[in-house]
Amino acid sequence: MSQDQTFQILHDSLNAVRENKLGITEFCQLWRSQSALLSSLPSRYNEVMEDLLSRLEAGSLFTEESCSFSQIDLLATLDVWLETARQSQ
Repeated sequence: MSQDQTFQILHDSLNAVRENKLGITEFCQLWRSQSALLSSLPSRYNEVMEDLLSRLEAGSLFTEESCSFSQIDLLATLDVWLETARQSQ
């Protein structure tokens, strides 16, 4: 799979989770499984992504938005992460 395809899959998954078509657990598994892309990026990208995904998973345990773990904010930050990663390639 090309990196462009991987970026598209990750982008589509962001939309799917926002539309409640994909659960948080599946979303995080999908992102973490992109080893080819992650290994091509500087290690800091993986650290930041993992931090965001961990907070997203923790926030999903609450039924309402938590100030510390706003799903909307975390997904927006993952949008930025994805665009920055794409530009670094």
